[in-house]
Amino acid sequence: MLAAYLGTEPQTLTTSIHQKNNTRNPLPLCFFYFSLLLLLLHSPSMDPTRAFVKSVKRVVVKVGTAVVTRSDGRLALGRLGALCEQLKELNNNDYEVILVTSGAVGLGRQRLRYRRLVNSSFSDLQNPQGDLDGKACAAVGQSSLMALYDLMFSQLDVTSSQLLVNDGFFRDTAFRKQLSDTVSSLLDLRVIPIFNENDAVSTRKAPYEDSSGIFWDNDSLAGLLALELKADLLVLLSDVEGLYSGPPSDPKSKLIHTYVKEKHQSEITFGEKSRLGRGGMTAKVNAAVCAAYAGTPVIITSGYATDNIIRVLRGERIGTVFHKDAHLWTSIKEVSAHEMAVAARNSSRRLQVLNSEERRKILLAMADALEINESVIRLENGADVADAEEMGYEKALISRLTLRPEKISSLVKSVRMLADMEEPIGQILKRTELADKLILEKISCPLGVLLVIFESRPDALVQIAALAIRSGNGLLLKGGKEAKRSNAILHKVITSIIPDTVGDKLIGLVTSREDIPDLLKLDDVIDLVVPRGSNKLVSQIKGTTKIPVLGHADGICHVYVDKTANIDMAKKIIRDAKIDYPAACNAMETLLVHVDLSRNGGLDELVAELQREGVQLYGGPRASNLLNISETHSFHLEYSSLACTVEIVDDVFAAIDHIHHHGSAHTECIVAEDSEVAEAFLSQVDSAAVFHNASTRFCDGTRFGLGAEVGISTGRIHARGPVGVEGLLTNRWILRGSGHVVNSDRGVTYTYKDLPVKA
Repeated sequence: MLAAYLGTEPQTLTTSIHQKNNTRNPLPLCFFYFSLLLLLLHSPSMDPTRAFVKSVKRVVVKVGTAVVTRSDGRLALGRLGALCEQLKELNNNDYEVILVTSGAVGLGRQRLRYRRLVNSSFSDLQNPQGDLDGKACAAVGQSSLMALYDLMFSQLDVTSSQLLVNDGFFRDTAFRKQLSDTVSSLLDLRVIPIFNENDAVSTRKAPYEDSSGIFWDNDSLAGLLALELKADLLVLLSDVEGLYSGPPSDPKSKLIHTYVKEKHQSEITFGEKSRLGRGGMTAKVNAAVCAAYAGTPVIITSGYATDNIIRVLRGERIGTVFHKDAHLWTSIKEVSAHEMAVAARNSSRRLQVLNSEERRKILLAMADALEINESVIRLENGADVADAEEMGYEKALISRLTLRPEKISSLVKSVRMLADMEEPIGQILKRTELADKLILEKISCPLGVLLVIFESRPDALVQIAALAIRSGNGLLLKGGKEAKRSNAILHKVITSIIPDTVGDKLIGLVTSREDIPDLLKLDDVIDLVVPRGSNKLVSQIKGTTKIPVLGHADGICHVYVDKTANIDMAKKIIRDAKIDYPAACNAMETLLVHVDLSRNGGLDELVAELQREGVQLYGGPRASNLLNISETHSFHLEYSSLACTVEIVDDVFAAIDHIHHHGSAHTECIVAEDSEVAEAFLSQVDSAAVFHNASTRFCDGTRFGLGAEVGISTGRIHARGPVGVEGLLTNRWILRGSGHVVNSDRGVTYTYKDLPVKA
């Protein structure tokens, strides 16, 4: 993190910068920086291959034509604004920032085209229009581009300067010294130097490269300046995320995180040059290799993102890094997301080859290993809990994080329950005789590879791993950083018992949050994503992947107490639904009460029951006035703590409408003695689980007898409610014939006869 390596705690972006530069009052930050603040507060730890950024002081940033302009040739003002805001933030944070920019020719061409259009007669427009002179475009565009930078930087209270150079200048030793002195003076004054090639007076007819090392485009100019000005880092902003193994448009191309010349030079296939400018990725790679091997590290990353320069400087694993020592980083084993997913798939296929008893023994060995290693598991978990408490995490998160002895015991029991389940793989679900001696079978089989992303519950790792083994699926797991030690030890214990015939790559543990975007692109290898966590986590994942996503965004569970309810039963149910485990997704978050109970004292008894347990109550418009409690700001609220909303409704149908309007389709309960009212509720409430006279806490894979659950789905496709082994299976079709051919269905007599299902 940027704030972390400056030696400060990640409080807010403003305070971190102000502490570093306490002689300057921080300027008001725009909306962009509030978004950036959220990223900083939740940023992952520094990737080891980017550790060199800790010592960066002077940075050269090169922005290309494809970044500063839109597809129609006009300036991309939003991207330019984000660029200036990032450079301003670095400048305020005592970085020495140098910008190399392209775009002058494109901007000049746009302005001259307009000028020619308004000065042309109708007859002129009937004739073919010749190309505009590139030198004239450069001359017009340079002043316009600098005026724009000056305007943007001045709005941010930053001073910029323009330096136009030609390749021939660098042959002059005196010029090079003067250039260095001038730039140093500007940087001492906290002025941002902006470089561009002076194309307007350049005598070069075409881009070229010569043995003298003189630049031939703005990428090579940036590399040359990085060396001349002794920069600590060069950032080349592109219109793609970094260097790929092939054309970025090719689905088979993979992002290269660390460029090793000896490995990648002969493997990479470049696509077409960028739509604008002279360079393209080939020019960027050439410039990056020259600069990196001369001593200045380089990172190529996307200039389309609004915060990538900031992310680079806090050590995140984005883009492609070029470093002269990259070939020595062999101790840092870089296993790509694709390789990890493919390894899990291959191991899952070997797992499926085993017979039922062999898979059962793996689960029993897993349960034994958890028991044997309980002390070391709890030791590592205790360290996670201590760190979470020290960092001031909420009690609900710490509760989910803690692996108490009873929780470990429950996990062991659920794993053994799964081991003793009926074999789920290869079951014949349906047999049909299509024609004489032509038999079709529908057979259960694993989905393939699962990617499960969960936050602060290390017990989820055990449940999901056991379910994956029982269902024959490969598995990739990404847990929250707050459970890092717990997840690591649990993964080690579990994979240690997987036989070599299957391979421990069956269950992969993803340790870096930077790998998640790459994994979410692997719709050709990963078959299902299961996010378990906050609404924000689930929504982000659904919006960034083509892979099917199974899960729920919220757990807003309701209990409706009807006028016919047994009040003593109702008190017991609402107490359990709220108190048993307030942080669980199946805990009651809203209590709906029939209006008659507000008149006969029933509502008062229910409220008193919750208040005795320390539950903070918030009311809807009707309940808050009657009970004199604070009014909730929203009915669509998951507290995950000792708090809940209370509201009064007119009848069961009003309760159903409320649930449909404000609920999350998770779990709902009615407490009623009137069976007709109860049946109306059970049949009309459209949620994954609906209960009568039973606590919402029963909505759980283990309690449903599923052995465990990978999560609770509120969707309607494939699986709904607690998802156990069955939800991780699909089916395939096996057709057994004896020389049958279609031949336009001539000579085939279809019988479509159902046959007995046999194991």
